[in-house]
Amino acid sequence: MALTASVTTVRVLPGVTPRPDWPGRAEAAVGLPGVGLLGAHGGSRPVPIASLAKIMAAYVVLRGHPLPAGGSGPPITVTAAEAAYASDERHGQSVVKVERGEKLTERQALEALLIPSGNNIASMMADWDAGSEGAFVAKMNARARSLGLGSTRYADTSGADPATVSTAGDQFRLTLRALQIPAFRQIVAMPQVTLPVADVAYNVNASIGHDGIVGVKTGSSSQAGGCLAFAAIRTVAGSPVTIVGVVLGVRATAARPSELGGVIAASENLLASIGRGLEHAQVIRPGAVLGKVSSAWGAGPAAVAATGVNVTAWPGTPVTVTVRPRPLAHAIRAGQPVAQATVTIGGDVRRITLLASQAAPAPSVGWLLTRL
Repeated sequence: MALTASVTTVRVLPGVTPRPDWPGRAEAAVGLPGVGLLGAHGGSRPVPIASLAKIMAAYVVLRGHPLPAGGSGPPITVTAAEAAYASDERHGQSVVKVERGEKLTERQALEALLIPSGNNIASMMADWDAGSEGAFVAKMNARARSLGLGSTRYADTSGADPATVSTAGDQFRLTLRALQIPAFRQIVAMPQVTLPVADVAYNVNASIGHDGIVGVKTGSSSQAGGCLAFAAIRTVAGSPVTIVGVVLGVRATAARPSELGGVIAASENLLASIGRGLEHAQVIRPGAVLGKVSSAWGAGPAAVAATGVNVTAWPGTPVTVTVRPRPLAHAIRAGQPVAQATVTIGGDVRRITLLASQAAPAPSVGWLLTRL
């Protein structure tokens, strides 16, 4: 018995492909969890990312010190050096007020890191996690390598150093990973937080809570321009779908002198141009014929999909189906697995089993005798 199939078939999701409103000369990337990157703009040259570096800082902390759902985590005591943030403030860095001896829980420290974006909190968490900022930066770079972020390099924990660089594509992939952690996902969606000494601190991202936007992190500096990793929820076919994007390097203009305001506006425009173009489609139906089993002694059964494959994506997304046969005996029973199909949709890979549609007997004695 042998399986014959269209070994590779390529198709695209039907419909009109959206035209993203890309942000001029800035870098950008957008896609979906599961499906992966669906569009990119502006090249892939590593550029300064400012406070987007704190996504990796939070990711490293949460990987090493997981927070249970609703949990606070262990206390972190503020040292004298960490409380002396006045120099950072004088140099225009983003800081959160703390006092020597103050205790922040891990969750509160992460809130201070990600919502008002405290550079001093990044240094404090580095000391707590790794003993020094240098050791923690080494952990950030090691994690970037393990995630395949080949164009990303961290020179500091906060992103204040312009030598901390990445690409929109790398930051998109990191953001997807970070959003898989419930505590991270909960914190970045908060419009404000109350801290022991700093009291009420507001999210630097003014778009949080509007138009389904649930995160993720802003960054801005004279070297980096305006940077933003965003996530927004849309409803498609009755189910929530998260769109994730990154925009890097939006520059101030006369019309919009704030780099941070510029990148938020650019991200909102990008989201509006694509957010309602999502489609839910069945790319493989259960029972679809993806191959044919044949033999020298007679026709064989079809190889049919045991399950279907559904996807939410933009029209025009490529879909590739590849069939890999299994070794087959001389006789096949109905419903027996005969192959595996790999269905690739954008960056998402699904695997389904192909079953024999009916039984196929072994060759008869008479047929075998005629071949002696």
